[in-house]
Amino acid sequence: MSTMTLDRVLTAVESLPDDEQAMLEELLRKRRVEKWRRDTAAEGRKAIRNFRAGRVKSAPVEDVIARLHAGI
Repeated sequence: MSTMTLDRVLTAVESLPDDEQAMLEELLRKRRVEKWRRDTAAEGRKAIRNFRAGRVKSAPVEDVIARLHAGI
């Protein structure tokens, strides 16, 4: 099986007609959004499991924001 490199992919895409390049761009964007949604949902489920297992404590939102700003 041959390995696709980014350069080879770009060369192949550049050989497509403009409308197909635009379609590919839109499809890639949608797939990236869907992957982000799946990943975010998985992280959310993990956080809920950790909270329910007692590995995460609740805190006032002001404290959490202060810690985020402090980089803790």
